[in-house]
Amino acid sequence: MNMKKYAGLTFAAVLTMGALAGCGGNNNGNNAADSAATAAPTAASNASASSEPSQEPVTLKWALWDWEATAYYKPLIEAYQKAHPNVTVEFVDLGSTDYMTMLSTQLSGGADLDVLTIKDIPGYSNLVKQNHLEPLKGYMGDNSIDPALYGGTVEQIEVDGEVYALPFRSDFWVVYYNKDLFDKAGVEYPSNDMTIAQYDELARKLTSGSGAEKVYGAHYHTWRSAVQLFGILDGKNTVVDGNYDFLKPTYEQILKEQEDGIVMDYATLKTSSTHYSGVFYNNSVAMMNMGSWFIATQIEKVKSGESQAANWGIVKYPHPEGVEAGTTLGTITSLAVNQKSEHKEAALEFMKFVTGEEGAGVIASTGTIPAIKNDAVISSIASIEGFPADENSKAALTTVKTYLEMPMHEKSADIELILNEAHDNIMTKNATIDEGIKDMNTRVGQLLGN
Repeated sequence: MNMKKYAGLTFAAVLTMGALAGCGGNNNGNNAADSAATAAPTAASNASASSEPSQEPVTLKWALWDWEATAYYKPLIEAYQKAHPNVTVEFVDLGSTDYMTMLSTQLSGGADLDVLTIKDIPGYSNLVKQNHLEPLKGYMGDNSIDPALYGGTVEQIEVDGEVYALPFRSDFWVVYYNKDLFDKAGVEYPSNDMTIAQYDELARKLTSGSGAEKVYGAHYHTWRSAVQLFGILDGKNTVVDGNYDFLKPTYEQILKEQEDGIVMDYATLKTSSTHYSGVFYNNSVAMMNMGSWFIATQIEKVKSGESQAANWGIVKYPHPEGVEAGTTLGTITSLAVNQKSEHKEAALEFMKFVTGEEGAGVIASTGTIPAIKNDAVISSIASIEGFPADENSKAALTTVKTYLEMPMHEKSADIELILNEAHDNIMTKNATIDEGIKDMNTRVGQLLGN
């Protein structure tokens, strides 16, 4: 394995920029022949509570994807190496395509990786089953790492009472809205405490016009998550339980919005491959539920002139009656340590830094949402040039509970395929709501052996 010290050649022959949302920004960095960093943001060491880390020289190998396209990797390494001059961090870029499969293959082949970036839940579950990851519960206790800092996501990735990774970035869903369209309609802006029923009512008020001039009150992208996940916000159900009767009211509301012309037709969006960003940029939708990863993109597109929706804001995700405002859905990117690492102590210390409050500050400074969202992090993101100046938008960055879009389950990848197919059939009216839900119940039930 040919690797350059911190900055160099990728493991993959060609870097593939991830098309998936939230996979990273553009760091505009220099070519990969850079040497180890000498300048860095200020960041103090997170020393172990149980013992002082060794000061012997050590080189850590960090498995990741899309080095060139991701803004926070380099600043994190720079900050850590400045505070820990005895540590050298080398990256091993496995590329974004089939990253988790590549990582599993490398670990099974005995690759001397130390720190592991975990991209998704199915891949994480697979690595746990293969016994590649170091258990962290004991380390967390010894070092006073409070899982509450991560908004409930750590508990959701427990496996038989043990934790094998800690989140360092977490994208979550909010509502984006076009202030000019609200002003034109004479309607008050949405609030940070909005029920799902109020969201529907507001969308109806904002819908106007026809043809090319039509404004839709809301917008749902063609991802299953943009619709189905409204149903899990009360915490009573998940999408891996095998029974999906709870989704009926959600589908009834959103299909009614579609029939009434409040939102764009799903089948048309699907066949035309319309991207959610385009309809927001061109002032076609007043509100849009979407992930926090779109914040940085919207800011950039306003600056470049591609987005005409220059007067915009965000608010917290709509919630069911009786559920606390700030309850939302999200995805996490985590760090783990190779159980066979020869530098386990140093790897754990690096993991603690990246996933802790200091690492969160570095990540936030790049315009990326970290897993820990303390006051300093929120202020850092809200102070980025182009972020909406109103207090509601800043407050929307705080969450009280984040449910994972796809929870821990050994068959999560297979469940995802079934749910996507059934969702397409319901939204395109190739199946009734009852038929689609019956299909989910039957097929996932068979998969789970129910």
